[in-house]
Amino acid sequence: MRFSEMPYERPDMEAFQKEAGEIIKAVEEAQNPQQQLEAHKAFTALRKKFSDMATLANIRNSLNTEDPFYEQEKNFLDENEPLIQDIQTRFYKALVSSRFRAELEKSLGSLMFLNAEMDLKAFDPAIIPELQEENKLTTQYQKLLASAQLEFDGKTLTLSQLGPYMESPSRDVRKGAFQKRTEFFMAHEKELDELYDKLVKVRTSMARKLGFKDFVELGYLRMGRNCYGPDEVARFREQVKKHLVPLATMLREQQRERLGLEKLTYIDSPLFFRDGNPKPEGTPEEIFAAGRKMYDMLSPEASEFFRFMLDNELMDVLSRKGKAPGGYMTYIYTYESPFIFANFNGTSGDVDVLTHECGHAFNGYLTKGIELLEYKFPTLEACEVHSMSMEFFAMPWMKLFFGDKTEAYKYMHLASALLFIPYGCLVDEFQHVVYANPDMTPKERKEAWLKLEKEYQPHMDYEDDPFFGKGGTWQRQTHIYTAPFYYIDYCLAQICALQFRSLMVKDYRAAWEKYISFSKKGGTMTFVDLLKSTGLKSPFDEGFVKEVAEDSLKALNEMKP
Repeated sequence: MRFSEMPYERPDMEAFQKEAGEIIKAVEEAQNPQQQLEAHKAFTALRKKFSDMATLANIRNSLNTEDPFYEQEKNFLDENEPLIQDIQTRFYKALVSSRFRAELEKSLGSLMFLNAEMDLKAFDPAIIPELQEENKLTTQYQKLLASAQLEFDGKTLTLSQLGPYMESPSRDVRKGAFQKRTEFFMAHEKELDELYDKLVKVRTSMARKLGFKDFVELGYLRMGRNCYGPDEVARFREQVKKHLVPLATMLREQQRERLGLEKLTYIDSPLFFRDGNPKPEGTPEEIFAAGRKMYDMLSPEASEFFRFMLDNELMDVLSRKGKAPGGYMTYIYTYESPFIFANFNGTSGDVDVLTHECGHAFNGYLTKGIELLEYKFPTLEACEVHSMSMEFFAMPWMKLFFGDKTEAYKYMHLASALLFIPYGCLVDEFQHVVYANPDMTPKERKEAWLKLEKEYQPHMDYEDDPFFGKGGTWQRQTHIYTAPFYYIDYCLAQICALQFRSLMVKDYRAAWEKYISFSKKGGTMTFVDLLKSTGLKSPFDEGFVKEVAEDSLKALNEMKP
């Protein structure tokens, strides 16, 4: 079904609660495991129905944040989401404590029960008011960023639309664009500080109500981390400091030389080549046509998937007034349809949407056969492996988009992947510091960011920018506000994607088959087990970050941009 034809109807919460209550009662009073399996099936159908309405409202609200109808619906669903969580908790509590659990695990798998037990630790009806407040605050933050109306180059631009100017070959244009962004953040500094302060307090309050020392442990539970914890992540970050930070500093020095600058500052960071970064050739329609050609040639499954997305209006990628910034992939269960939301802005990032977000969507498409909702998608770091690896699998077809700038694009893409990991680890460690010290003032948070920035990005020079130079960079990173502790997932996944890149060099088809095998497993295993069962190394393996750094540097040195 086409996206525009998918009907939206506000969920009837009373009916939902009544039906869910009956299903939970059926689990509690079941006389045999079969009755509980039937109840699980009924609950899955109910969850899908609510999830799809919430997803449709969310998508349509982000497509036009000024549409009062879907704004109202999103607020209604935000308000009721914690109640749904409460119902889910009650259902899984009944299932987990079933006297038939051994039989249920044979049918449903033990991972579902491990994950359910983690979810149970992360929720209690007592925190519903805090969850509602958290939803409200994150929506306010997103609305604030989407409200940006920046007068520049004779146009009124959103933050997304400012992007191309920030990588202009003209330093004056770049400087003007960066100043315009700074003005917006300076004007809203107090609001941004207050929103985050409230979010830290409300998340800490939840954690303490649930019996945790601080939000860190609760944050990990909410991310579904079922095979590693803060200690493994801290060791991974140390490996990054040791092996990737020096590499990133070297790449920035090479960039400075390429651009012929005396010193490279944050205004120059987005520009990789003196004559401008490679940009995709053609209109958005032509970019889509090239995308179709690429997926047709990549594999039969990929071809079928991309045509399904186009035929059913499952991609909205043009930037416009009132549209929320950023990009994401989500899934509508009833129609087995992934949906891609993005903001094309005329930069190479537009092609990354066709590879990265399509990597997510392709996974949703490949796991159609997985009927158990709990196993449809893996934890988020594994989801990011799907998307980031697809970026590398698409490399042989980049000529369709970049013409004679293809080699420059390939270099920029690999260099950017390596430069990103230290930044992502900085975002992660910053959040560990913030949530371990919830009473920090906004000023202290900014000082903490600056201190960590020196460890992860020692080359960073802000030219005394009054906002970003004073430790405010993290406030434009939406995940810090809306999805705490998510960001390290990108770093773990990037290391895995770089591993796929190395495998492709040796044998492209064998690497692709490995990727399909990894993807088709969905969330039937933990992240580490998914990697091991596919014959891949884990980012937590000792010495693996070093191996990836050396391999990637060798590849960069062989490129001729």
